[in-house]
Amino acid sequence: MAKRRDVEREVLCSIRELSASRLPAAELFRELHTLLVGPLGFDGGCWHGNDPVTGFPVSTVADGLDPDRFEQAVQLELQGEDATTFTAIRTAGRLAQSVGRATDGRPERSVRYRELLHPCGYGDELRINFDLGGGRWASAAFMRERARGHYELPHLRLAERVAAPIGAALRGSHLAALRSTQPVHAPAVAILDGYGRLRSTDAAARELIGRMAEPTAHTGGVPSGFLTVARHAARTGGPAQVRVCTPDGQWLALNASPLDGRRGGVAVVASPVSPAQRLPLALLAHGLSPREQQVALHAVRGASTKDIAVLLHLTVPTVQQHVTAILHKTGTRTRRELVALLMADHLPTLGRPPA
Repeated sequence: MAKRRDVEREVLCSIRELSASRLPAAELFRELHTLLVGPLGFDGGCWHGNDPVTGFPVSTVADGLDPDRFEQAVQLELQGEDATTFTAIRTAGRLAQSVGRATDGRPERSVRYRELLHPCGYGDELRINFDLGGGRWASAAFMRERARGHYELPHLRLAERVAAPIGAALRGSHLAALRSTQPVHAPAVAILDGYGRLRSTDAAARELIGRMAEPTAHTGGVPSGFLTVARHAARTGGPAQVRVCTPDGQWLALNASPLDGRRGGVAVVASPVSPAQRLPLALLAHGLSPREQQVALHAVRGASTKDIAVLLHLTVPTVQQHVTAILHKTGTRTRRELVALLMADHLPTLGRPPA
């Protein structure tokens, strides 16, 4: 038992060091994968960067997995018919869950196990949501070969312990991207079929897809964010949207709409996030509490302290306390600076973390 505690302590210490490094998400995923493979004991896995607001996976770093199965994995996740989808785990109030424990040792009851894990030779899967402060920063899935048996309770406990500090590290990398000077790219258009396979693009989309390529993730010809939003739009028959951060640090909105019904393909338009689309990202990335986010939203809209107190049924001193906390967390000095930080595309001279 003491040895396991020592391992957990070392893992958590290493995560804190990685968090301080402010690595881009993809590099952070690779470092974390190497760090956790021994303590958790997995044979293959994938990490998904999420749209922090919706929780949709929009990027992928994979190791030891069959890329031809990626589209099937996305479909199983979006169908939501399994107790171990990332959404189901979150809804159950858990940070981590394994197929074995979710099915009481009868993994054949899981759709994911029957259709994906078992055919690939895996006997169990451990899945983790890295949620923190209302933001759904990332998720990960770790597969075990059948010969190694099911994940045990200590593995789930470790997974739950690392979820919050990894979420903090990812929130830090997102904040660094929001504070960087970002290149401006023109809107890009791609047409995908109902299965998320690329049909055609304009020049801007071809360049963007090339920059966002994930060679170890899947073979569909498009990055995960394009695939996820297109499959969601095709499944629902209506528009869908996700936010995604490119490798060079630009936040984009991917808007997908079905063409000519469910069989006509899906158009995905990528464009820089608007101030309204950027705002919830900024609120989450700066670590504001739910109440602080509400106060900040009203402040951005120009409401006075007294107005905010009335709207939120708070006292004026309480609102003032929240405003003080918001300014401290964002590293701003005035409401004007706060509005500029939260709404501007990039203001690297503002919003420095407090000393």
